Amino acid sequence: MNNSTIEEHHKLLSEHFGITTTPGQFTVALAGNPNVGKSTVFNALTGLHQHTGNWPGKTVDNAQGSFTYLDRSFLMIDLPGTYSILAHTVEEQVARDFICFGKPDATLVVLDATCLERNLNLALQVMEITPKIIVCVNLIDEAEKKNIKIDISALQKDLGVPVVATAARNGKGLDILRQKLYEMSTGLCTVTPRQINYSSEVENAIQQLLPKVSRLIGSNLNPRWVALRLLDGDEAFINSISQYLDFDLHSTRLQEVAV
Repeated sequence: MNNSTIEEHHKLLSEHFGITTTPGQFTVALAGNPNVGKSTVFNALTGLHQHTGNWPGKTVDNAQGSFTYLDRSFLMIDLPGTYSILAHTVEEQVARDFICFGKPDATLVVLDATCLERNLNLALQVMEITPKIIVCVNLIDEAEKKNIKIDISALQKDLGVPVVATAARNGKGLDILRQKLYEMSTGLCTVTPRQINYSSEVENAIQQLLPKVSRLIGSNLNPRWVALRLLDGDEAFINSISQYLDFDLHSTRLQEVAV
């Protein structure tokens, strides 16, 4: 980012999300289903360097914490625990909007190793929004007790993003997690996130929408994901685009694209 872009990003974080970063500080979004040990990961990484409040205009907790790795500072934003980011609840809307418009340098999605299949839904949704994702398979110690074996290398290859096994309450895997967050935030890590293929009817509709969506939103968001939300008729997301993006884009224009 150039200086003006950095200043605009700081302003957006402060005005819309109540988040203040220091010069050169990376932002990390922490996402996950409820009861996957997300708070334990947050506490283990940030220690006592954290504070809580509410998201602006929302009665939803906003927890922020900082840590340092290789002389670089990171601010971790603990998003509300959600099963989805399709914004059916206030918590889901907060999580979705921050990942989309807060433009974190990395998004860390925490999964429960004992029920991996159910948790992967959220990770796949986030991968449709941003490629800057790291998957943390937490509670690996509990999975081992239940004789559940997870091939982390195979999972990483299948998802196309870094996957780290952790037992956060015991500190297992946290050093590797910090390293991957550093590599993702600094651009040292290249990824090819798995793309979900939908039915031929949906894929054809996406392809028809992509040129128009790309012209309207430019590089501000993943145009494929925006096209999917338009096909869903997600009016709340259309309103969020007008609210957060720093250009004149009326919701009616996007609605017309989907017709």
